[in-house]
Amino acid sequence: MKNNTVIPFLKYIGSAVLNSYGMLFFSKNKLFSLLIILVSFFTPFAGACGLIAVLISIFAAHAIGFGKEQIQNGLLTYSVLLFGLGFGSNFEMGIAFVLLLFTGALLTLFLSTTLNAILNKRGLPALSLAFIISTSLLIIASKSFNGIGLTHRHIYWYNEMFSLGGNNLVNLIQQFENWSVPDYIAGFFRSMSAILFQVNIAAGIILSIGLFIYSRIAFILMVLGYAVALIFGYAMGGFESGNMSYYNMGTNFMLVAVALGGFYIIPSIRSFLWIMVVVPIAYLMVIGLGSITFKMGVPVFSLPFCITVILFLHMLQSRKKQNKLVLTPIQYYSPEINLYRYTNGKERLLNEYYQPISLPFMGEWMVSQGYEGSMTHKGEWSKALDFVLLDNEMKTFKLPGNLPEHFYCYNKPVLSVADGVVVEIIDNIEDNEIGGNNTQQNWGNSIVIKHAEGLYSQLSHLKKHSFKTVKGAYVKQGDIIAYCGNSGRSPEPHLHLQIQATPFVGSKTLAYPVAFFNVRENNANTLKTYSTPKEGNFISNIIPNTQLQNAYNFQPGAIIKVAANNFANEEWEVCTSIYNETYFYCKELNAFAYFIYKGTAFYFTNYFGPKNSLLFQFYEASYKVLLSNNIALTVTDYFPLNIFKPNAINWLQDIVAPFYIFIKMKFEYAIQQDENGLNNNKIGFTSKRSEILFGKQKNIKTATVTIQNGQLHSFTFQQNNQTIQALCSN
Repeated sequence: MKNNTVIPFLKYIGSAVLNSYGMLFFSKNKLFSLLIILVSFFTPFAGACGLIAVLISIFAAHAIGFGKEQIQNGLLTYSVLLFGLGFGSNFEMGIAFVLLLFTGALLTLFLSTTLNAILNKRGLPALSLAFIISTSLLIIASKSFNGIGLTHRHIYWYNEMFSLGGNNLVNLIQQFENWSVPDYIAGFFRSMSAILFQVNIAAGIILSIGLFIYSRIAFILMVLGYAVALIFGYAMGGFESGNMSYYNMGTNFMLVAVALGGFYIIPSIRSFLWIMVVVPIAYLMVIGLGSITFKMGVPVFSLPFCITVILFLHMLQSRKKQNKLVLTPIQYYSPEINLYRYTNGKERLLNEYYQPISLPFMGEWMVSQGYEGSMTHKGEWSKALDFVLLDNEMKTFKLPGNLPEHFYCYNKPVLSVADGVVVEIIDNIEDNEIGGNNTQQNWGNSIVIKHAEGLYSQLSHLKKHSFKTVKGAYVKQGDIIAYCGNSGRSPEPHLHLQIQATPFVGSKTLAYPVAFFNVRENNANTLKTYSTPKEGNFISNIIPNTQLQNAYNFQPGAIIKVAANNFANEEWEVCTSIYNETYFYCKELNAFAYFIYKGTAFYFTNYFGPKNSLLFQFYEASYKVLLSNNIALTVTDYFPLNIFKPNAINWLQDIVAPFYIFIKMKFEYAIQQDENGLNNNKIGFTSKRSEILFGKQKNIKTATVTIQNGQLHSFTFQQNNQTIQALCSN
């Protein structure tokens, strides 16, 4: 193997090993994984067996032809690690031991691969089932092998400590073991260490500190799971049955709490409350299943944990309505990041679930009747919108107002709300006299356009013979399709819009948001994103700016070179993932910035990589860009809290985050205008990041972005009390 391939290969193997250890605690944090490896060697022989078993499985998977990503994520190999740790803790060394360690590691890998394939298709995790099956089989089979026997190494583990660090290390460990603390506190740390097949306070303390640094929520859930099991056990008469051990407390109860309280489920007060239900269920399984496995001569291991978690997740998947207990949609291997990403994304990334639709008119109109309107928007037809035009005196007509043409909205262009195919047109109904109503032909002249399967728009009360398209024609968003009239159930001219699931005029309405629109209220303009206009709102479409559209329409394959003082030069390549996600990739820093371009707006969705990069500065500066030169419009948004460096306040927020969010990182953006007004060849905007702490806002950082001749020219930002300009070239 050449030198230029050795280092990447070793990094790949190292990453796979670290993730195997981290996954014991649902983590992919490399520092925490290193700490777990260190603690596993408190019993050196078992620690070495665990590491050897993992390496055997990694090299075997690589030789078989598994992809690097499959091997690196640790999901296939952490059961092998458990097998190695458990095997090394319970069996005596010898030739048979070596052969069985090798064979058992491969068996566990095969089982893990198969179980993951079967359960993952159903959206369920395989957890440590492979370890349970392989280790149980090996224990049963070992009774037929004279060459291997049980060891008392785990009882006399001080001997291993002595061989590792002499009297000094033994004395240090003994100080922790003789620590004068209540039994339930000492039991917590012993239970924590038992996850690695150890029963010592020192290991538990180190793991607890590492876990707290990695995830405050996970640590609290561990404490909660332990406390619930302890209380339930004493309520049932104590632990005299002999079925309860530190291993069961740690692996079955504490890990159940983490898995269901904050890993597979978004952390919330509801997920915490459910822990008080599922931990007792796991407790009953430990007692019941333990009695069955004892007769077979094997421990119950983590089987109650696996069954409880899989059953609960399957139950949640079977719901018709997701409600407030939310399954983690994208796994970031951190309860905090899962929570912050979810709460941030559900508010700002609705475009992932909705096809963008716009308003069906030019200029500013008023919503005369909204959803659940008091006049006609009732029952199955309640999710509809009516629009009218008003003058400065808030009137819909000019005097005398007794004819349709006296009304400002009459004969005004009606636009297609999205691309689609015309599936129905009604064009034979006369306009009503003012004050009249045609209840026999309720919808009047109408058009229905199909935008996607199960998604249609209907525009009604149109003017007879005003249609600019025909049935079967393809129309684009913003095309003029007809003119506003006064036909059907319409006492005065207005425009009716509804979204529906079927192609028939008068179909049942669907609640569906408008993608981007402006709301004017008290002489202030506010951008609304994927929301529903309210009755009484003065609303208008966003008019795109070609310069901004061209600059932010980054095409896959494009490369942007960026240079700034105090920073190394960077190259950002625009790439597309297999899931059609578009992102910038900076090879020098291994940094990724995912974004979405929608024609009207550009916004970042995710950033992975170092924070001291120009790419991160651009991520902050252009977090959400409205591609319009409307200087009266200020755009606001919020960053996910986990994206910035943690501090003491952030850690406190992490602890209470499932119950209350008291910190927000606000993003604001506004178009710049110089003394000569907007320049056709040059346009810029200012953005700032503010911290809102208990309702009080504090400006943290300001940035500006300059667009020239339709391309990203430069951006400036603040760094260490300096203003730095980054120059960009395509």
